[in-house]
Amino acid sequence: MDFISLVEARQSTRKFDPEKKVKPEDILFCLEAMRLSPSASNAQPYFFHVCEAEKAKQVAKATQSAGLNRFSTDAPVQIVICEAPYNATASLGARFRNQDYRSVDIGIAAIHFVLAAAEKGLGTCMLGWFDEKRIQEILGVSDRIRLVISVGYAKDEPLRRKKRKSLDQLTDFIANKEVSSSQ
Repeated sequence: MDFISLVEARQSTRKFDPEKKVKPEDILFCLEAMRLSPSASNAQPYFFHVCEAEKAKQVAKATQSAGLNRFSTDAPVQIVICEAPYNATASLGARFRNQDYRSVDIGIAAIHFVLAAAEKGLGTCMLGWFDEKRIQEILGVSDRIRLVISVGYAKDEPLRRKKRKSLDQLTDFIANKEVSSSQ
């Protein structure tokens, strides 16, 4: 599958088949894609916890307050992404530039993971709504939890048409264009 076809095929899965288990080698494939993703100063300021069996169900429950993410219980794997400290170079750069790129780096790593999952025929849903303290308790960590990814096989979920802004709404080509200093 070419890259654009992969991007078009990948969607947030909200109906998982709880009977179909994910092969360990497919998770390792996705983790390798994450490991190879770029990050500021190659800091890789994240750690991916792979939760299966009872731990996956506990993490899924911690994403379900206020009636949200009820589907996550059916996903056999939950990936919990924690923020890790920067290396010295990235830390120095972040201070001098007044920019913290950890969230950007985590997003880049996460998209590498979910696109690799799509290539393997797996469904994923990135979850930003969760009880951080509860997941920290489940995992026995104190690190900041930035994202949870539910992983499994989609169940009877047709490909939805993507609703996205047009390219003109999202881009601008600048060469010799006059730019106002007030912008």
